Amino acid sequence: MGNPLLGDHDGPQGLPPFDRIGDGDFAPAFETALAEARAEVAAIAQNPEPPSFANTVEALEASGRALDRVLSVFYPLAAADSTPKRQELQRDFGPKLAAFSSDVHGDKALFARVRSLWRAREGLGLGPEQARLLELTYRRFVRAGAALDGPAEARLREIMARLSELGTRFTQNLLADEADWHMELEAADLEELPDFLVAAARAAGRERGRAVPVITLSRSLIVPFLQYSPRRELRERAFRAWEARGARGGETDNRAIAAEILALRAERARLLGHDSFAAFKLEPEMAGEPAAVRDLLMQVWAPARARAVADAAVLSEMMQADGNGGDLRPWDWRYYAEKRRAAEHDLDEAAVKPYLSLDSMIAAAFDVANRLFGLQFREIDAPLYHPDCRAWEVLRDGRQVAVFIGDYFARASKRSGAWCTVLRRQGKVPRAQVPVVVNVCNFAKGAPTLLSYDDARTLFHEFGHALHNILSDVVYESMSGTNVARDFVELPSQLFEHWLEVPEVLREHARHYSTGAPMPPELLERVLAAANFDQGFQTVEYLASALVDLAFHDGPAPADPMARQSQVLEDIGMPPGIAMRHATPHFAHVFAGDGYAAGYYSYMWSEVMDADAFAAFAAAGPFDPKLAKSLERTILSRGNAAEAADLYRAFRGRLPGVEALLKGRGLALHAPPPGGAGGDAA
Repeated sequence: MGNPLLGDHDGPQGLPPFDRIGDGDFAPAFETALAEARAEVAAIAQNPEPPSFANTVEALEASGRALDRVLSVFYPLAAADSTPKRQELQRDFGPKLAAFSSDVHGDKALFARVRSLWRAREGLGLGPEQARLLELTYRRFVRAGAALDGPAEARLREIMARLSELGTRFTQNLLADEADWHMELEAADLEELPDFLVAAARAAGRERGRAVPVITLSRSLIVPFLQYSPRRELRERAFRAWEARGARGGETDNRAIAAEILALRAERARLLGHDSFAAFKLEPEMAGEPAAVRDLLMQVWAPARARAVADAAVLSEMMQADGNGGDLRPWDWRYYAEKRRAAEHDLDEAAVKPYLSLDSMIAAAFDVANRLFGLQFREIDAPLYHPDCRAWEVLRDGRQVAVFIGDYFARASKRSGAWCTVLRRQGKVPRAQVPVVVNVCNFAKGAPTLLSYDDARTLFHEFGHALHNILSDVVYESMSGTNVARDFVELPSQLFEHWLEVPEVLREHARHYSTGAPMPPELLERVLAAANFDQGFQTVEYLASALVDLAFHDGPAPADPMARQSQVLEDIGMPPGIAMRHATPHFAHVFAGDGYAAGYYSYMWSEVMDADAFAAFAAAGPFDPKLAKSLERTILSRGNAAEAADLYRAFRGRLPGVEALLKGRGLALHAPPPGGAGGDAA
């Protein structure tokens, strides 16, 4: 039997045959597929026929399918179920893929064919999606340095290879730090912790071979520990370990790696004719330029900071009343905020979680998708890459439209965070195929698994990304689903979060895990009333990271990123009781690759749109069929078939301002007077 990674996936529902794939299959499959991809591209470049859309642009689109199949299995596994062998392969594959990309985009004969078609585009008689594919292909070549030659071209190749290597090292260092640390809890340390957290800590201890409960650096464990533990010294110890990821010294320290990455990105931008990496990166995005990003972030920073400062004063008083002297610190904020929420909203998260089981929230997300888009989900039994995974066939009108996989539980082999990926993209050329979509989360496993409200929001967020892929209906894979502008990709995910707050959704699905009883109406009312609680904190910790990211990339690269980070936080008046959501040494969004580099702002940019978009549903009804159909037709099905701004205008008739966002976050009334806090982060 041949290598199971080569050839069409022949598992159930067209899934990869995970039960027959071993780590030893990846390297030979990769080398075979890479050689095949090189041969396919060479044949296009050397084609003696005059260039045409079919023999050049469409041929490039169809090339490398075998390589895509191998990598679409390997990289999701490397992120969600890492092994030492897979980490070794990542280090090997990265530079080879960077070299392949440089070879393709540096092929002068190939670029000449693409450029000739671009210059003659008006006379080619192309349809809208064909014209868009030509535009994106030409843009990709130019931005990859196809117009460079001589020393500049050679240097860009070196930069791209080195960046690939550094991004892999950054990710693996972070994973190593997260897997290495844990804090054992004694019996006295469990006092006052809610049952769900104690159970999760015991489960984490068993996973790590310990006979006692432990707190790990998984967000699903450490955040509730910071919320509920009355032991300030333990909170500080846990928080400092969380904050120190990637900055512990030794082989896994990411600070020098971050500095080199920033320097190489700045040099890359200069070679391509841009003043900064931010200017280069933002050119094809909705924002267009760094100034537009900074303007948006600072419009929100001022009211968010004002709200956070006011909240900090309240929490400080609570801390002093508790007999704790000193200033409010980041390891204190969540604990006293939780006590304040319980007092002001009569809301205890431990009382809410029994009504938010993982199974019930999956059912809620599926139900919303059914009511909006007519999708049905039928669980299937198929070999998957980890025993924790589950899979569903997605149907509409009796026809399969996708396969959906959920991988929900934290484990030491999985990197932190939550994300959506695809094992196969939707497309119609060279043949029609349905997408295989994966949501990955890091919830603390339990029996049953109970979610916090924020966990449930994360589940809905990632499922919004999944719907963007599931409902994709374009011709070409390369512009299907979430293959869109970075500051547009978060719109469907953040928009879908709003349906978690629709009262009838929670009334139907928020049921007690053991009795099946619905959440009591008064508790449901308090949950929804508290939905915007602590938005000053949440907005400030996010915006601080986004502003630091922008400052890193808008101008010369800082020789000392940590010093630059400190300067930015000082300039914007960062409240001392709040830490950045992602400090530089563990800012994987920005340093694991360049996907969110100079682009972490995109969550806020997209939130401006999602707040405005859901306002339409709030006015028409959350399940208005006409509006749902319009959302699918203009945005969710269109992928990158048009510019993001044009897609949004097609849905709403205009672009939005920040008013709906501020109102949605409860920040509209907290803007300071002129001359108040805030400032230029440049």
